[in-house]
Amino acid sequence: MDAISEVLVVAGAAVAAWMAGWFVLATLLRNNSIVDIAWGLGFVLISWVLVAWTSAADGAGAQLLAVAVLVSIWGVRLSWHIGRRNIGHAEDFRYAQWREDWGRWVVPRAFVQVFMLQGVLMLLVALPILVAAAAAPASLGVLGMVGVVVFAIGFGIESVADRQLARFIREEKTPEQPVMQSGLWRYSRHPNYFGEAVLWWGIALLAVSAPNGWLALLGAAAITFLLRWVSGVPFLEQRFEGRPGWDDYVERTSIFIMLPPRRSAAEQ
Repeated sequence: MDAISEVLVVAGAAVAAWMAGWFVLATLLRNNSIVDIAWGLGFVLISWVLVAWTSAADGAGAQLLAVAVLVSIWGVRLSWHIGRRNIGHAEDFRYAQWREDWGRWVVPRAFVQVFMLQGVLMLLVALPILVAAAAAPASLGVLGMVGVVVFAIGFGIESVADRQLARFIREEKTPEQPVMQSGLWRYSRHPNYFGEAVLWWGIALLAVSAPNGWLALLGAAAITFLLRWVSGVPFLEQRFEGRPGWDDYVERTSIFIMLPPRRSAAEQ
């Protein structure tokens, strides 16, 4: 078995146990949306399991340690943010809709389509971590240092966007103005998701110089695709459609990448 296959087996076993445990808790609580809390922390688990595994063999190099630290900073913040927002509240609308649609099959379908599927996607997105763990211990190099800078930019965008949105919901949201349109949200309708995609490209750059480094880029491409076209942007776009001011906001504002706002038809 080659190195990348070995780290995949180790990470896969850790993720399977992790997601199974959260599935049991979600079933007891009747709240499958706690999987969103498990998501970020799952990457932290993968990182440090692989640091421990490589340390017991050849030792963990600067590349893997840098990846583990950055992933931990992102994963802990994200899970804390989601947990603080969701704990004590009803099940998220997406999971509540699936619970209603799946009826008496909700438990087995949640196990497969929510928890195990997210576990598989987690391993796909975590490819930069696996690549770094499979490589011989190495220093960061120029690309790695660039990756740290890119990560910092993306992390900053995501963190600031989340704080701005939380403040808007807490202090400024009204029935007449239900959509956040200021701050970073003036330049993208989903700047938090854009920031998350950017930071994963930074993590990928940390590992791209290692053998099989192209897989690290595949992981960053996977999270970008998921956020933009699958699990992030499409759900929220559908949810906000028809709300006051939404159409004008859509006309002015980039859907994902942060860009200068356009002039709406009303402003021309």
